[in-house]
Amino acid sequence: MAAHGNVSAPPIASHLKRELSLLPLIAVIFFNVSGGPYGIEDAVPSFGAGLTLLLLLVTPLIWSLPVAAAMAELSSALPEEGGYVVWVKRAFGPRWAFQVGWWSLVGSFADMALYPVLFVNYLSYWFPNPAPMARWSVALAFIWVLTLLNLRGVRLVGWSAVLLGTLAFSPVVGMAVIGMGGLGKLTALPFAAEGKGFWDVLGVGLAVMMWNYSGWGNATTCLGETRKPESTYRLALLRSFPLVVLAYLVPVAIGLGAEPNLASWKSGSLAEVGARVGGPWLSGWITFAALLSAAGLFLSNLLTNSRLPFILSQDHLLPRALAMLHPRYATPWVAILASSAVYSLLALLPFTNLVVLDVWLYSLALLVQMAAFLAIRLREPALPRPWRVPGGLPIALLVVAVPSLLALLAIATSGLATMLAGLVAALTGPLAYAVFARLGRGKSLTMAQDKSQVGGEKDWGFERSNRGKGEP
Repeated sequence: MAAHGNVSAPPIASHLKRELSLLPLIAVIFFNVSGGPYGIEDAVPSFGAGLTLLLLLVTPLIWSLPVAAAMAELSSALPEEGGYVVWVKRAFGPRWAFQVGWWSLVGSFADMALYPVLFVNYLSYWFPNPAPMARWSVALAFIWVLTLLNLRGVRLVGWSAVLLGTLAFSPVVGMAVIGMGGLGKLTALPFAAEGKGFWDVLGVGLAVMMWNYSGWGNATTCLGETRKPESTYRLALLRSFPLVVLAYLVPVAIGLGAEPNLASWKSGSLAEVGARVGGPWLSGWITFAALLSAAGLFLSNLLTNSRLPFILSQDHLLPRALAMLHPRYATPWVAILASSAVYSLLALLPFTNLVVLDVWLYSLALLVQMAAFLAIRLREPALPRPWRVPGGLPIALLVVAVPSLLALLAIATSGLATMLAGLVAALTGPLAYAVFARLGRGKSLTMAQDKSQVGGEKDWGFERSNRGKGEP
């Protein structure tokens, strides 16, 4: 069976610089999936000590590992800018590719608006009770300093992520070294939160842990800017996977050994737990690392999210200006600036309660991505794959089935209000496609006429003398 659509690399994307190497890519994936243990504290009193530890161990095996394996195979076979959007287009055509890209973009709004707020909250540890104008000013400075780094190129973003990731992960190492002796006091009781039905707690707990272990394919949107992407992405997944698991598991296990009272665990309390492990200095270290983690989260997610409008605009499904590349840095500068402008507006609004929509839309988009993995495996068995999921078709089916069932579970157990809001948000995808596809057809015809008259491709912001620059 023939694949859908034109799957060759778009001409504009071919001008990107391949400057993202293995270590920076590991850091970018780390921040797209986790960013560290900051925010995991709520799980302990909500689900119970034992169940939290069990879910932290089991969820990455049944949820993250299959998704990462599918992304590793597709990135080796089709290492193109846009990643999962391009793969869905190849499997199901531009309509579904737009839906996946749109849902991912809309779902990112709440998270990206939250990171500046978290940064200001952590900063208040040293500068308490900031005035509203001060909070707003710091949040905007946070957004636009990190936007400037993104404009300068993936090399700077990647190595900045390495530095931020090292510092964000450092308290995990510190807690492990200092608190290892307290593991003898670790208790898994109560195993499940008291006063709640076990199966209800298990379902909600699994959904929460799935969210904390999500995002393994996000950085595929930058494959066109990655050195040797057919192997680098797989190696980055392999190395970032244990880092993410340890980033959650070690602080919770060490912390429970020092603070078994579940009532003391709440959002933002990891610093207080750290004080029980190593004293006030460790508490300050954890807070500082959490602040830097917020910066790494925004920096890395802006990198991966801004490539969504960039790649969709090349199919005339978003305004064509979003495909413009910076003449010096070869970054999609209009898409980056437009994304940050939206995040700046949303950071001023009480948007945190809409984070649940991100979970819902991510699960929906992941279902299509996993279906695309299976469709390409079945339709194109001869497609060169430097690495493929071992075990033939039965294992490929299992890789798709397990996370897909878990994604459906997350959608089904999200609650009526979230489900209705999620459906409304999801339906904006078909509506937006109808609008932009109609506009895009007209623009595409006009550009084709212009091209035939001038005898060449319109160069959207990239100097012709720089074409091909940055190839490996």
